[in-house]
Amino acid sequence: MISRLPTETTSASVGSAHTGESQDYATRAYEEALALRPSLDAGLAAAFGAIPRADDVRVTVHSVPAEDGHSVELRWHERQDTPVPGSAVVYVHGGSMVAGRLDDYEHLVNHYVHRTGVPFLSVGYRLAPEHQGTVPAADTFAGVRWLFENAERSGVDAARIAVMGDSAGGGIGAGAVLLARDHGLRPAAQILIYPTLDDRTVTPDPTLTEHVVWSYEGNRTAWTALLGTARGTDAVPAAAAPARTTDFSGLPPTYLEVGQLDILRDETLDYARRLYRAGVPCELHVRPSAVHGFDWIDPAAEIAQHAMRDRVRRISSL
Repeated sequence: MISRLPTETTSASVGSAHTGESQDYATRAYEEALALRPSLDAGLAAAFGAIPRADDVRVTVHSVPAEDGHSVELRWHERQDTPVPGSAVVYVHGGSMVAGRLDDYEHLVNHYVHRTGVPFLSVGYRLAPEHQGTVPAADTFAGVRWLFENAERSGVDAARIAVMGDSAGGGIGAGAVLLARDHGLRPAAQILIYPTLDDRTVTPDPTLTEHVVWSYEGNRTAWTALLGTARGTDAVPAAAAPARTTDFSGLPPTYLEVGQLDILRDETLDYARRLYRAGVPCELHVRPSAVHGFDWIDPAAEIAQHAMRDRVRRISSL
């Protein structure tokens, strides 16, 4: 299941014979990703730290072994004042593949649980550049499989489990859904919020560059941190970059959301188009004049509130 790409584990290994990124760039991307992590984590902590505490949500910690034996941390978020509705969501945090912490995302996940009453399982997948290829998606799939296997004990109907993620977490979640399908599990839905799906989104669009919040260069650095010199080549597996999949059959109903001014817009639209062509139900929202992360740049704005209402509606409908 875990795909070993040319640049796994250490910066010294970056730069194999595969074409794609040059050895020098792949090595630099590895180092830049490590340097970028603290600022990304600080930004996420600041954004979500402003969310009001959900004191009615209890969090319990579990773990599950990944395919290679690594212990993946899982956190079960459950509202205490209401019966479990039978549905549940596996949540995959963002952070450009190289950052993001369960502690920082706890406020956001608890907020969704507070608003919907639906319990969430958040997954502490391993990050690039230390862990590359399909490792993040495989870790997330381990969490998905754990919830399916423990559904009855958790008061969950296994037919009503969704996978949800934002930004890098949306792409990693989509990769985990592909793995789940290929292993005979079918989540009820995937809810992908401005997801990173395609490692080839690195060429600037002049109509977007003046509005960019998440940059093309940052996107290239993040994808190269995950894929090394394989980025941009045919060696990239679909579980690592879901836009690479050629088989959309058997995927669950999908909710897709992206900003009009987000560099991830076109890959999100293309993913929706391919889902439609495969006969997969897809609810698509392109938020007018919105950039990447618009909902947490100004959470009080009407467009952010509208987006949150749509997400709450979709989660509640599981």
